[in-house]
Amino acid sequence: MCLAIPGQIVSIAEERGQRMAQVDFGGVTQPVSLHLTPQAAIGDYVLVHVGFAISRIDAEEAAHTWRTLQEMDLLANELPANVEGAQP
Repeated sequence: MCLAIPGQIVSIAEERGQRMAQVDFGGVTQPVSLHLTPQAAIGDYVLVHVGFAISRIDAEEAAHTWRTLQEMDLLANELPANVEGAQP
């Protein structure tokens, strides 16, 4: 199953002509393309699918989505085990 996981942008940089962000997923930071969300800024929460931020969301929606994914036990296959219980 493919999921969109919420995370918070902690930094943004230009890499090989593409706007990239470091996004925090409950303690794990991963590079994410901002190609589909050019308006995204540091501090914003985004939904990430296969390495692309596909939409901006507010902090409340991010927390709700994270809790729902935890309750459905869907984060175990998407994130390293050490952050499964973390909050975005």
